Amino acid sequence: MKDDRKIFVLDTSVILYDYNAIKNFKEHDIVIPITVLEELDQFKKGNDDKNFAAREFIRYLDKTSGSQTLQSWTHINGRAHGLFKIEMGSPNGIDVDRVFGEVKPDHKILNAALRVQKENPGRKVVLVTKDVNLRIKAKSLSLFAEDYETGKIKNPDELYTGKTVVDKVPAAVLNELYQHGECEPHLLFRKIQPVPNHYYLLNHDGKQLIAFYHAASNKLELAKKRSAYRIVPRNAEQICALEAILNPHISLITLQGVAGTGKTLLSLAGALEQRRSFHQIYLARPIVPLSNKDIGYLPGDIKSKLNPYMEPLWDNLKYIKNQYSEKDKEFRQINEMVENEKLVVCPLAYIRGRSFSNVFFIVDEAQNLTPHEVKTIISRGGENTKMIFTGDINQIDTPYLDARSNGLSYLIDRIKGNPMYAHVTLEKGERSELANLANELL
Repeated sequence: MKDDRKIFVLDTSVILYDYNAIKNFKEHDIVIPITVLEELDQFKKGNDDKNFAAREFIRYLDKTSGSQTLQSWTHINGRAHGLFKIEMGSPNGIDVDRVFGEVKPDHKILNAALRVQKENPGRKVVLVTKDVNLRIKAKSLSLFAEDYETGKIKNPDELYTGKTVVDKVPAAVLNELYQHGECEPHLLFRKIQPVPNHYYLLNHDGKQLIAFYHAASNKLELAKKRSAYRIVPRNAEQICALEAILNPHISLITLQGVAGTGKTLLSLAGALEQRRSFHQIYLARPIVPLSNKDIGYLPGDIKSKLNPYMEPLWDNLKYIKNQYSEKDKEFRQINEMVENEKLVVCPLAYIRGRSFSNVFFIVDEAQNLTPHEVKTIISRGGENTKMIFTGDINQIDTPYLDARSNGLSYLIDRIKGNPMYAHVTLEKGERSELANLANELL
């Protein structure tokens, strides 16, 4: 008799991506290969999110199993969910190590999945892994394999952009906006409710005004071209972005776009402009080791090891400083802020586990974070904290993330429409014509 309940075999990459993954398969059963526990043991020490995930999952197994042996089926989370057990990696039929001519942990995981498949002929067995190559190997052995879909957005090409171009806007609406700085939304939208903090590029006869919907006042408000620390927006998208950054009513912002669109520069300039409103400015980015090697192989002390990863952030700060001469007070203020740690440039790992109040917090390269890491960072925000996440969802450096599963895409998709949140997709590069050429043709 065929059992409609499936058996999902989880790879280590899934646990490190989401330590609660075992609870997200409804009534279906879960198998954890013993090799996964061995690999998690290597990750349990450290301060990164993957280390935290390894520890939490190990604790969950220990607490849930109680005095039972994990070789027998155990309830996952009450009787509303399925069962789980640990499976040995010894071959039962096909020996994957022999097939591929090499002994590897991945092959032991495949052996465990094939063993489960052979011992459960009436049920569909699926290997779940974020490792693309492991999925291909599994399929080559006639084993079903799929990515872990929880936290993935449907289509990155349809991701919320935060802005809409509206052509043929009545001149009366533009005049109202220009003269009073605001207008009633029904003058422009008859049947739809505008999205909070969404930007509308209003065109009429070659002229353009930019407005955004302020939900609290139920008004369309004019977005003016403003500068921050002499950084002046160069296009309509940058005007929208800087407006959001300088808006005191918006606490969470995402800026998505290709290299050279000004995401980090605008964020830092906007933070400096509002320096008196916050106790500290943090500019952080995740450390993604080159060629996926640990930073320990780099020469020097910890500061020397991390400097190459932080240089892009210092470059933006230097660019802002260079808008002034060394005699200007603004130039000296930036140096003093760095010396007094009012402005801190640091790896993201250094601020995990902390709580932040009265902080302007910029997270660069956020596409290299998982959804859980993004949630963890935001949940650390206290009173009077403003956060900006910047990145390019098509330039991901970590092996188990893509345009659908990274934390930046997830954040944009889930938070859109919230009155505390604003998003702008920046498409036009302003770094240089050379950079634009690379983005467009290479």
